[in-house]
Amino acid sequence: MRIPLSWLREYAQVPADATAEDVMADLVRVGLEEEDVHRPLDGMSGPIVVGEVLEKVPEPQSNGKTINWCQVRVAPEGRPQPLSGEGIDPSGVQGIVCGADNFEVGDKVIVTLPGAVLPGDFRISPRKTYGHVSAGMIASARELGLGEDHDGIIVLSSLGFSPEHGNDPEAGTDVFDLLHLRDEAAEINVTADRGYAFSIRGVAREYSLATGTSFTDPASLVTAPEADGDGYPVRLEDRAPIYGVPGCDRFVARTVTGIDPTRPTPPWMSARLRLAGMRSISLAVDISNYVMWELGQPLHFYDADTLQGDIVVRRAQEGERLTTLDGKDRALSAEDLLITDDRGPIGLAGVMGGGETEVSEATTTVLIESAHFDPVSMGRTRRRHRLPSEASKRNERGVDWEVADEAAERAVQLLVELAGGTPGPGITDVGTRPEPTVVELPASFPAAVMGVEYTEEQIERTLTDLGATVEKTTAARPGPDGGAAGTVFTVTSPPWRSDLEIREDLVEEIGRLVGYDEIPSTVPVAPPGRGLTRPQADRRRVLQGLADAGLTEVLAYPFVSAAQNRFFGSATAEEGEAQRMVHLANPISAEFGYLRTSLLPGLLEIARRNHSRGFRDLALYESGSVFLPGEHLGSASIPPLGARPADEVLAGLEAGIPDQPRHVAAVFTGHDSVAGPGHAPRAWDWQDAIGTALDVGALLGVELTVTQGHHQAFHPGRTARLSLAGGDGTVVGVAGELLPTWLESADLPARTVALELDLDALIAAAAGVVVAQTLSTFPPTSQDVALVVPADTVAAEVLATLREGAGELLEDISLFDVYAGPGVPEGQKSLAFSLRFRAPDRTLTADEASGARAAATALAAERHGAVQR
Repeated sequence: MRIPLSWLREYAQVPADATAEDVMADLVRVGLEEEDVHRPLDGMSGPIVVGEVLEKVPEPQSNGKTINWCQVRVAPEGRPQPLSGEGIDPSGVQGIVCGADNFEVGDKVIVTLPGAVLPGDFRISPRKTYGHVSAGMIASARELGLGEDHDGIIVLSSLGFSPEHGNDPEAGTDVFDLLHLRDEAAEINVTADRGYAFSIRGVAREYSLATGTSFTDPASLVTAPEADGDGYPVRLEDRAPIYGVPGCDRFVARTVTGIDPTRPTPPWMSARLRLAGMRSISLAVDISNYVMWELGQPLHFYDADTLQGDIVVRRAQEGERLTTLDGKDRALSAEDLLITDDRGPIGLAGVMGGGETEVSEATTTVLIESAHFDPVSMGRTRRRHRLPSEASKRNERGVDWEVADEAAERAVQLLVELAGGTPGPGITDVGTRPEPTVVELPASFPAAVMGVEYTEEQIERTLTDLGATVEKTTAARPGPDGGAAGTVFTVTSPPWRSDLEIREDLVEEIGRLVGYDEIPSTVPVAPPGRGLTRPQADRRRVLQGLADAGLTEVLAYPFVSAAQNRFFGSATAEEGEAQRMVHLANPISAEFGYLRTSLLPGLLEIARRNHSRGFRDLALYESGSVFLPGEHLGSASIPPLGARPADEVLAGLEAGIPDQPRHVAAVFTGHDSVAGPGHAPRAWDWQDAIGTALDVGALLGVELTVTQGHHQAFHPGRTARLSLAGGDGTVVGVAGELLPTWLESADLPARTVALELDLDALIAAAAGVVVAQTLSTFPPTSQDVALVVPADTVAAEVLATLREGAGELLEDISLFDVYAGPGVPEGQKSLAFSLRFRAPDRTLTADEASGARAAATALAAERHGAVQR
């Protein structure tokens, strides 16, 4: 939002010597962000004056071009030239070569004299060209930095300067003053919740609040006549509001007849609009934009002679189309709010008008629309049609519903004053204005939230200055929220602040206007008993444990391709299970149009990128959500706003949300350490992936069972299925070496290993508190056993059988050798296990340990046909 300072000074007490930087510094104190400064004079200096063309002689050139040798008066007639310098003729008449031809003898033009500097450091000096010494330049809008038009030089009569209008400037007049180029503008960034600041009215109010000076509301300077019901007929027929409220709740219409379409926009108005960042189009259009910029109320002007029948505000019907002012033919949605007449749509309400009723150079009667629309409906229409406009920018952020009639009257006044129009008979004002929001604010609540002891006087004065109506009462007893008895303010929000809905909103305004610098930086003390929840603490323990083990945490995008989802699937999916996935309606890239079902695609892409840049030894991990839809995904329709949906509707919405468990995954490439003197690093292998997964379980006090597994993204013989020990053996993850052919295609090192675990399932299975086992002071007894079993027997199953058969004396068991070869029958293999026995209350004898080992071996022989080697 650009704010010309001359415009702001009309309604706020801005010092005469204040610069745009000064104004922005004041506005920053009330939370408006500074963006830029705009000065038309930047890059321009020196003598730039009005010139009168005395003579124009066309001279054809050998290159086929025709130039004009002109004599231009640049000083008042009958008086000497007040300027001096090289190339400036004391007679006040300059000889100038001009290539443009859109002017005639007697026209007033803009002349840049020798010594002037134009934007781009273009310096004007006498120069010999086409056989003449050209002492100056007749300027175009582009050369002066006033616009992009380059159809020819500026003729002042086209800007409204002429004897007929009583403002014919004499030769030698300073152009900077004539075109109001000494003004400047401060540009601020307006956030979505502060739409009222998209106007001079709103910014002037904020400036007065920031500086403690008085403010003149421009709307208060306009006295709008009462509606009489005799104006242009308008009907509001949004009978079934889509978003919970009517699309249009107030529509003011005024008519102005007898407009002179040939009148130009006054220079002061076009200068302000140009400085505000808007292009001057025509007087009628410029007036609608000027009022919108001044009061914040978007207007739309219709050529009243093109209207057919009553104006009706309604939703679009199936198959309707509209050609908007930008010349595009648009297919309309049933959610679009329209302005229509008997022929059909004539405008997208609050966004952009239609071409059929556009104000043109032949328009003599104008119908003014000043309406209040539902912000949600406006925002959805603007996004649906990708049609940003200054009107939609304001309407979708909320407009003051009380200012519609004042804005229409202001437009009528300007059309009468500047375009010679006459107010038409009758005034239309239909609809029901919204009820203002009323908020109860205990006087003690702002201090409790902000940590600043605001006085009751400060609170009342601040809210009143904001524009709210404040009533002060005394509560005899504590309120339902536990607030203490005492003063309570009943605050009615001003109509231009639709964002002030709850008491926290009011507290934010109090903190903003009293001063953010008053808020202490002391961190509040957390109430007792409100630390981390157990799942939060468990997640932190796992992530910290992985970091302590030397892994590096990374963060990947959750967006993947359908092929990646199908290949990596889910870490807990059963073999052969079809992979469902969530398709994005508006992805950031067509290639990555789905939400991930596994963390591995993003993690491996990060590994690949690092590997391509020379980082070969990597141990990366990530924790995040995956998205696993069920049979039902999404909902058939979105319930309307403004009312709580029924329980069955909420249940349907909940059922359509995909399951989003939090997973943890890791990837290892290269070696576990850096090579050094006397040290050869070890390459990561599948055992590291499994060991890290077991460490995650240990951090949570959860025992994991490792069995031979299968996953299409992993090596068929080096894949472990990880499940919860005991119970139903729920599968919680996968670990091992990734598929070699895929690694080669993905440009990743061979033998890259990975793991992925369902962290939520592990935390759910955790006891909450990890209790360390009591260490026995008695010595252990170790014995080994080698068992010959069929080659397809899973070693983990034999290990589990031995653990079961050995009984309570077994403290630990591990597999330390697998052998197949001479001495072992063909089709069989030898599994060697180390068993450690210990009793908590005595020293074991050799016979006790041997007995436990024999029991374990017997059970293995019974279940697996194991024969002791």
